[in-house]
Amino acid sequence: MSSISKEIICLQCPFACRVKVELDEYNQIVSIADNKCPRGKTYAEQEVVNPVRVLTTTVRIESNDSEHPLLPVQTRDAIPKGILKDAMKELADVVVKSPVKYKDIIVQDILGTGVDVIATFEILE
Repeated sequence: MSSISKEIICLQCPFACRVKVELDEYNQIVSIADNKCPRGKTYAEQEVVNPVRVLTTTVRIESNDSEHPLLPVQTRDAIPKGILKDAMKELADVVVKSPVKYKDIIVQDILGTGVDVIATFEILE
């Protein structure tokens, strides 16, 4: 029986632990070590099984505000890492009309994830 070892840097607290994860030949977790807090174990499990990320980007906006031709946006929650490129492609075609308030929903339920894309800046003109 062979195993695979991975090292993951945990991002859940300031320690930034180098958590070691050992997987069996079926990619099932055998052990998790070197985490300094329980959050490190949870993070490592998630990162190995289904890595997720918050997507932060911009979309085009039609407004009278010439200083801001793009509107900063992000997903309200993390989405699967494997679909980030597809989400970016979908957002490339989005054009928003002002006014836009902070946390307004720009795209609802991106790619069927149940996660909304929201504005992270206000453009009221």
